[in-house]
Amino acid sequence: MKKISLLSFVCITFILFSFTNVKPHTEVYKVNTELSSLEWFAEKLTGKHHGTIKLSSGVISNDHGKYTGTFDIDMTSIENKDVESEEYKTKLENHLKSADFFDAAKFPQAKFAMTSVTPLAEPLEGLTHAIKGMLTIKDITNEITFNAAVKVEGNQLFSTGTAVVDRSKYEIKYGSKSFFEDIGEKMIYDDFKIKFNIVASK
Repeated sequence: MKKISLLSFVCITFILFSFTNVKPHTEVYKVNTELSSLEWFAEKLTGKHHGTIKLSSGVISNDHGKYTGTFDIDMTSIENKDVESEEYKTKLENHLKSADFFDAAKFPQAKFAMTSVTPLAEPLEGLTHAIKGMLTIKDITNEITFNAAVKVEGNQLFSTGTAVVDRSKYEIKYGSKSFFEDIGEKMIYDDFKIKFNIVASK
């Protein structure tokens, strides 16, 4: 009888130990950089421009509904899409990559580290979640929040939305009224938009 009781105790202890040491299951989605896209939209007092920029890589983790992730952005890939003149298009792209703006030669990568994804109380215009994270540009990091549509279908995760970025927080001063009060008609607005379409697979 004592042997049976001792054996039962050992078995129960083993089972409890096993369950308390089980690591939570985390689903990992790798961003497909070919199917995903980033578009930028910027405005100045006398006009506006838009274009694209490429993701270098991205990984999203889902730990029982708790989403985190990291996204690397290739700042050398900035491209304009609205200027027809090839000469002016190239000039504009080179200016955006220069030290006046993103200094892509010195800071070729920007990064977004997603820290939380929270369902909205009520979907707004198709957007389902509030996303919070840390955006790093030119080695300067600031918190950013925005809403997005997030859905999972089978082994794939999809997310679309638009984030607004204040360039003055990253010391991008060119044409900014935040730094030059008397800039006049040469003013470029500090806020620019990034419209994203993310496709990731397990």
